[in-house]
Amino acid sequence: MMAIRYELIPDEQMDTVKHLCNELMAYQKSLATIRPELFDGMSFETRMIPSVKNAKANQIIAAMDGDELVGYVYSNVSPKEVYSNDFAVFFDMDSVKGSDVGCLSQFYIKDGYRSMGIGTVLFEKSKRWLDSYDGIDDQFIYVSNGNDAALNFYISKGFKISHQILDGFITVLRNTKSDSK
Repeated sequence: MMAIRYELIPDEQMDTVKHLCNELMAYQKSLATIRPELFDGMSFETRMIPSVKNAKANQIIAAMDGDELVGYVYSNVSPKEVYSNDFAVFFDMDSVKGSDVGCLSQFYIKDGYRSMGIGTVLFEKSKRWLDSYDGIDDQFIYVSNGNDAALNFYISKGFKISHQILDGFITVLRNTKSDSK
């Protein structure tokens, strides 16, 4: 059994996960049945960099097998308005109690490393970090269409399907602190 190390990546070193972020976008596109072409404009530069800049707090955790990066999770705490933009309105703003939301924004594990428990460790570290913010009542995860394994994983971890956006392109999952009490 390999020894996977988990490392916190500082925001200013986020390009450490750039190739995996781009691999994630390609993976999502490969699974998508609804508007896969939307992924053509998605990359580390268009998704992760702006997200990190717009957030009030970010956490990037890398899973390392020796010197090889084999997975990562990126979570953030952001003003809820960030999720209403030209691309989409991701949720009903009035349904969110506070001014900020938590989001498990990107999650990817390389092929060959899936179903080994790495995802659970990354998820739990991310969830613990998001839960540590007192003023955050709502946590969101956005799953692109066709990625049923991810959808089922998050549901198994207690997230509930809230709604779909962009005609089913993305399924919005939500966990509200009042749900988990």
